Amino acid sequence: MKKIEDFKEYLKKISYLGNIRGLVSWDLETKAPENAIESRSKSMAAISELIFNMTVSKEMEEFINYFSSEEIFNTLSEEDKKLVKLEKKEFEKSKKLPVDYIMRMAEATSRAQPAWAEARKKSDFAIFQPHLEKLLGLAKEYTEYIGYNENKYDVFLDEFEPGMKTEDVKKTIETLKNELVPFIQKILDSQNKPNKSLLHGNFEKSKQEELSYKVLKAMNYDFNSGRLDEAAHPFTLRVSPGDVRITTRYREDDFTDSLYSTVHEAGHALYELGLPEKFNELALCSAASYAVHESQSRFWENLVGRNFSFLKFLYSDIKDLFPKYKDISLEEFYKAINFVDRTPIRVDADEVTYNLHIMLRFEIEEALINDRIKVEDLPKVWNEKMKEYVGYEPKNDAEGVLQDVHWSHGSFGYFPSYMIGNLISAQLYYKMLEDIPNFEELLEKGETKPMLDWMRKNVHQEGKLLEPQDLVKKITGNNIDSSCFVKYVKEKYSKIYEI
Repeated sequence: MKKIEDFKEYLKKISYLGNIRGLVSWDLETKAPENAIESRSKSMAAISELIFNMTVSKEMEEFINYFSSEEIFNTLSEEDKKLVKLEKKEFEKSKKLPVDYIMRMAEATSRAQPAWAEARKKSDFAIFQPHLEKLLGLAKEYTEYIGYNENKYDVFLDEFEPGMKTEDVKKTIETLKNELVPFIQKILDSQNKPNKSLLHGNFEKSKQEELSYKVLKAMNYDFNSGRLDEAAHPFTLRVSPGDVRITTRYREDDFTDSLYSTVHEAGHALYELGLPEKFNELALCSAASYAVHESQSRFWENLVGRNFSFLKFLYSDIKDLFPKYKDISLEEFYKAINFVDRTPIRVDADEVTYNLHIMLRFEIEEALINDRIKVEDLPKVWNEKMKEYVGYEPKNDAEGVLQDVHWSHGSFGYFPSYMIGNLISAQLYYKMLEDIPNFEELLEKGETKPMLDWMRKNVHQEGKLLEPQDLVKKITGNNIDSSCFVKYVKEKYSKIYEI
């Protein structure tokens, strides 16, 4: 018992350093002055080196070897067995990496993020290109250290979705394409199109902020355990178990951008704040996978946030804040919120076309990692694929290849998690309807606590004890698949577009 407790204390020390690194990262993306970037980048590299050294230390190796012996391992609780398995996997992976690689990656990402922000602001890919080339080189270097069988991209996919292979994603994409593409065309051909122009106007930032706080309150986000700030690309960051911060962005011509960015990020934060406290600062106090994480944000953003009943609850506040909606009916507003269109921006995409944006990103990433595309050709390739998948050609780099922050973080392999998360969110939704039959009635009153409690019990409190496939099977009785998502969008949008 003492040995396992000593191991946990050692792991917690590593986590505390990670918390500091997280706080520096949050500051760099929100509040840090421009002249702080150079020194902060070196600070990030130094902290990353400390964390890495503890992760691959002789002391860590002794713990791993001790608890991996069959005799000792079999005496552990099921929870501790899972912890040992997770840490052993990370240890064996980390041992393959030179310490200078960790420092180079930390410094490169610290420099790349502000370069991406500048490039996006100026709509000039050339500013970000050398940083992306460096990060891509480091990513390929990583695959050589870790090793792979058939496809280099599997290395990154496993980071976010344990056990998933590139071929699995390709099969899911094929199934979704076969269902969604003809359905999207029916929607676009419909004569019963909502009036999307209702969403455009001049909306004061202060009023948008007020609405964000109102919706966060309705979602039961705990401001004693977090805060809301502004960032170029909205994100959520868990600094520590009691400090989960979210960001949003504001557009004065469209308040729904900040509204749904806020709801989406709050969905992530609610998951982080609901993870099992008994595992605080340990690997078990983590999401089952990034797709499961995305299932939470997409559930709140779409299945709640764009739900007619919830909008009915929220609409009085919207009308009070933005007088232009005084004479616009809830039905008109609801349909406008759920307008289906060919848009170049992923985060602005509707529920039906969103996965098309993920498909093209997956194809580009997989080709980059496997040397079938060069970084210098990215703007051209991006625009071609956008036209092929979405039917829209971006007007500039900001609207095209520079719209996502992920590559500046070195997060190759993340994008498929958005698509898988969409599928899981629909599976959880239909199971929740069985368990909470008055779901719609509660949303009309703005009572989302029962939904949050359901997620806490079924998803959040499991932490990382189960693989994502096992978690979804335990909750719904089925493996992760696209059937519930396809059912959901067809039911909802057939009514809106009368098709």
